[in-house]
Amino acid sequence: MKTRLKDLFFKVWYWYVSNIDKNAEVRFMNFGYADDDLKLEFNAEDEPNRYSIQLYHHLAAEVDLKGKSLLEVGSGRGGGLSYIAKTFQLKTALGVDLNERAAKFCNSFYKIDGLTFQQGNAQELTMKDESFDVVLNVESSHRYPDFNAFLGEVSRILKPGGHFLFTDFRYDWEMPELKADLENLGFEKVFEKTITPNVVKSLALDDERRKVLIRKLAPKVLHPIALNFAGTVGSETYDWFSTGKYEYFSYVLKKRSA
Repeated sequence: MKTRLKDLFFKVWYWYVSNIDKNAEVRFMNFGYADDDLKLEFNAEDEPNRYSIQLYHHLAAEVDLKGKSLLEVGSGRGGGLSYIAKTFQLKTALGVDLNERAAKFCNSFYKIDGLTFQQGNAQELTMKDESFDVVLNVESSHRYPDFNAFLGEVSRILKPGGHFLFTDFRYDWEMPELKADLENLGFEKVFEKTITPNVVKSLALDDERRKVLIRKLAPKVLHPIALNFAGTVGSETYDWFSTGKYEYFSYVLKKRSA
């Protein structure tokens, strides 16, 4: 019942943000990443989203992306892919999201050469076989009804020698199954890290901004569930990360050459 309510809220929140966020203040919907060793400089436009951007950067920096074609599955409001496209000198960047409104927003808002967005289902992608150098998936897969169908699409779409950049969270008891699914994919493991402490730190450092944004954009009746959805300090979501009930992880996997 709780899972169905969360899914319903996610759909309603996406719809609501698409209609009310006229100034594009919501460009990210991830929990972020904080690391004292990651010293990035941001312009005034990107600085408010520092921690959400850093979640993308810590993963993207593990691979040479220059001149590569990259597909982000679950691109959301497009902030992450936009940052990567303008920072890592990609050849092309395509974002796919199940929500058509999100894809339309991204195409109208972001104006970067080679960057486009479209609606699509992570489990039934329309891209040709072996058509991308990199597939990126950030805090999206936990909502897929069939995770292995998504992994099959990743394997199909990636070129031999291509990379799968993957970060998300699961309940602690789900981690053995997730690791087995990734192992069965047959890719070479390049990078693996548990980043739960980095996510908890991010949520604490970014707490006030998240609360202000929710109070500004969401009707008061939705504040409790929106604050939990955003992982604000004191929420159930924050507590579950803090206690390890949720585990957040990052992987870089490489498709083996034929």
